[in-house]
Amino acid sequence: MKTVAVLGGGPAGASAAERLARAGLNTIVFDEKLAWEKPCGGGLTYKAYEQYPYLLNNDTPKKLIHETVVNAQGAGEAKMNLTQPLLIYSRFDLNRMLLERAERAGAAMEQTRVLGIEQKEKGWRLRTRNGTAEADFLVVATGARNPLREVGTQWAAGDTMSALGYFVPGARERIDIQFMSNFEGYIWVFPRCGHLSVGIGGKGEPAQAMRARLDAYMDQHGISRKDGVFYSHMLPSLEKPSWSRNRVSGRGWVAVGDAGGLVDPITGEGLYYAIRSGDLASQVVLNDAHDYASKALAYRDAIAREFVHDLEYAATLARRVFLGRFLFRSVPHRMVQFMQRSPRFRDLMQDLFAGTQPYLSLRERVMKNLNGTLHEVFMQFFLERVIPGHSRVSS
Repeated sequence: MKTVAVLGGGPAGASAAERLARAGLNTIVFDEKLAWEKPCGGGLTYKAYEQYPYLLNNDTPKKLIHETVVNAQGAGEAKMNLTQPLLIYSRFDLNRMLLERAERAGAAMEQTRVLGIEQKEKGWRLRTRNGTAEADFLVVATGARNPLREVGTQWAAGDTMSALGYFVPGARERIDIQFMSNFEGYIWVFPRCGHLSVGIGGKGEPAQAMRARLDAYMDQHGISRKDGVFYSHMLPSLEKPSWSRNRVSGRGWVAVGDAGGLVDPITGEGLYYAIRSGDLASQVVLNDAHDYASKALAYRDAIAREFVHDLEYAATLARRVFLGRFLFRSVPHRMVQFMQRSPRFRDLMQDLFAGTQPYLSLRERVMKNLNGTLHEVFMQFFLERVIPGHSRVSS
């Protein structure tokens, strides 16, 4: 194999290109925009920057956020000091930093749109706005709105979520999360370098209704939309049946990041999965133990072992997390109450925010600690009402 074409220069494509080029393959990144801003993204969990230290150790402007506030209607708010802070970039700066790494490793950048692809006996012909190009293998990193029908994930009706909001002036040093009644999603206030992203993400409601929820929240909390820039994006959010048939690879190609549907169905977080899938794709392409025809299966197996089974299980939990009930209240309501009163439950939430708590073992951990958590909750509830001046413990 001589030439690999990476279709898309976002975090997934740039991560794959960097490793492929560093190994000596002729690597070409095709992207119409290259680095560009995306107001609703830019947050990296501890899991991401612990596994890839260059995400933290660089000169690119960034923020480390140590506090989050979670709110559910009727339950008040729970404040949590993050033991493993969230790392936040503007998406333009993050994207540019990853592309520069790929370029320094030897990847070539073609700022053009790929209009079509044609598979040959062994290899591909690409039709772009600048002409045609040839490649032996494709890494498809075209994002959620992949225009190339021949490759990448195929959406079913319920396999997407909407994310919309405002890019507004402002500064703060915490993340705010707001859960709402009868809504499969949440509102966020996300501090970024020089501005805030105030948005809502979820599924099961028209975008107009979601925007009305967000506008009401902003009005209630005194966040002005006057100088804000509105944005709207579609994100993958695969339902449980779609994971088993998800089209992430084929003869001569693999799909990474959003183009492969590799997004957390609960949180909508995709940056870790973009960077990690790009890395795994490059490892498979470079591994001579896999011949040309078997690389598709090898990649599917690699991402399944790493995280796909976990994301598939998350798809079964999503509706229960947002719309389910526990002890006669909504799950978000109880979750906030447990965060307010139970150190054990806050430890669990710390790991979820850090990205280190898999969904597959979440039930086991909750059940193992449930008696202790309930004991802590009821003791705190009792103390608040019996001992004057006693207040909730925060972490």
